[in-house]
Amino acid sequence: MKLSKIAGLALAASVIAFTAGAQDRVLRVAPAAPPPHPANGYLYQGFARYLPEESAGRMGATILGPEVVNLVQMKDALQSQVAEVGNLLPLFFPADLPNMALAGELSLTSSNSHAAGAAMTEYIVNCEPCQAEMRAFGFVYLGSGASDVYELLTTRPVRTAADLQGLRLRSGGAPWARFAEHFGAVPAQIQVNDQFEAMSQGVIDGTMASIADLVSFRLVELVRHVTFLPIGLYQSTSNFTTNADVWASLSVEDRAAMARAANRANADFTQRWGYSMPGEAEAAAVAAGIEMIQPDESLVAAFEEFRATELATAARVAQERFGMTDAAERIAAFRELYAKWEAIAEEVGADPVAMAERVYAEVWAHVDFATYGL
Repeated sequence: MKLSKIAGLALAASVIAFTAGAQDRVLRVAPAAPPPHPANGYLYQGFARYLPEESAGRMGATILGPEVVNLVQMKDALQSQVAEVGNLLPLFFPADLPNMALAGELSLTSSNSHAAGAAMTEYIVNCEPCQAEMRAFGFVYLGSGASDVYELLTTRPVRTAADLQGLRLRSGGAPWARFAEHFGAVPAQIQVNDQFEAMSQGVIDGTMASIADLVSFRLVELVRHVTFLPIGLYQSTSNFTTNADVWASLSVEDRAAMARAANRANADFTQRWGYSMPGEAEAAAVAAGIEMIQPDESLVAAFEEFRATELATAARVAQERFGMTDAAERIAAFRELYAKWEAIAEEVGADPVAMAERVYAEVWAHVDFATYGL
């Protein structure tokens, strides 16, 4: 769908509105995900609830569905202000956002969802090259979240490395494509919203994804096997990317209110996607007769050996493709932040309120909203 058509659809599309008569500003916001997905049901619907609270009723939000703006269209939709706030994934645009995508290249090395989301947030807020990239596209960054660990959701059983040979697997980005190719599988760059159709038509044999996708995208109807090989998690997110002109038009108080609302919703999103939803999805899988597979120890060992090379690979890719001569240092800085937040996440447990409070205290409380993003 072309964006010239989207602009007209935006007003006519079925949307979920969280508005009140007294609100001065109602933002058009786009999760690019269906209601069952945490990016819609918890991230954006949560933001729409928190925004009036944090702004003393001055601000609200109208949620545009994925039929209006999807993930591939998000960059253009934000620049044209079809959506004023949107769910932007840097790994979809690595050539445009290489500094932000660099942390995403490390996805296979992370395993704690709250730590990954918080580390991404602190890293990008304080990463001047990342901020410069966002400013160049007219965007403002308001935090990240993360999924649970990815597994193999397939129509054919995977127990050993040999079972991966020739398997056509949907990939959510370069790290998973590298994993697939390393083990002789064939990665397919297919938008997450299209994986159900691709699998139903036999275009792919499965997907490397959160087990929650069984419920979020109805894959429970197609997948026959789940192999619990934790292949990283999705951490390269810019959950509430805001159009810079929209941001500049807001008062300092309303910018701060947006950041507070986003911070709360980011933690709720990670809690849902990373902690509560996987168990529900696994129960749905068992009820549907899907086989749950613990991989052979040789496959686990082979994966761990491959994962150990990812830090060096990410640095090499960043240097060769984008000229980042200091990529290794940036990666080390991110990994240091991840270790910091992993300790914090273990301290507070799976508590989204406590995590949101810590991220606010460690990151957003130090931001000057008179100048941030401008």
